[in-house]
Parts: sequence; structure tokens; C-alpha cells
Amino acid sequence: QVQLVESGGGSVQAGGSLILSCAASGRTFSGYTMGWFRQPPGKEREFVAAANWRGTPPSYADSVEGRFTISRDDGRNTLYLLMNSLKPEDTAVYYCAAAYGDSAHTVDDFHSWGQGTQVTVSS
Repeated sequence: QVQLVESGGGSVQAGGSLILSCAASGRTFSGYTMGWFRQPPGKEREFVAAANWRGTPPSYADSVEGRFTISRDDGRNTLYLLMNSLKPEDTAVYYCAAAYGDSAHTVDDFHSWGQGTQVTVSS
């Protein structure tokens, strides 16, 4: 198992940018697929982006494609999410997570979760 802690959330105006970080401890996550999910107020948790360890292109939800970029630094056990052109619809608690498989995209595929960090985008 790996312990995950998100940071970097905050409040930003529409069109702005934020960078989220996810620091891992307990073991390295070089063998895991790492993902970002978010949960808007009153809604279910949803997939945002995922990156495996094999160098294949990361995957993104349609709603963030072209605006968000996921990256991972396995040497530092850190996962990042660069969020550009933020919209009010992006307001949510953002979670990082780890999965064993290399094709994980759903909540049930991920076994380790961080506590979440709040992102609020104002219009």
C-alpha cells in the first residue's frame, strides 16, 4: 500500500491555472498506475486523468482534455496535475489514487486514495 497526500488546491478565477501535487510514502509508486479524480459538490467522484509507468500516453476525461496535464516523477514519488484554463465546472475536491493495473480508469480500479484537496473556480 501507498499513502497519498494531495496539495496545491485553492481558489482561482475562471481562466486561471493551478498545479496539484500528490506525494506518496510507504513504497514507491513506480509500478502503479496513478490517477486523478474529482468530486464536485453534490455529485459522484469522477475520473480526470491517469498515467501508467510504461511511458504510454496518459488518458484524460473529455471534460479536461487539452486543458489538464498529468505527470509523474517516480524518483520523487510525486504525481502532478497541471490545470489550465480553469472553468467553474472544475470546482471539486480533487483526489489522487493508485491502481495495480496499467489500464485503470474507474474509481473501483484504484486501491489507495489521498484525502483530497479543494479546488474552487469562480466566474
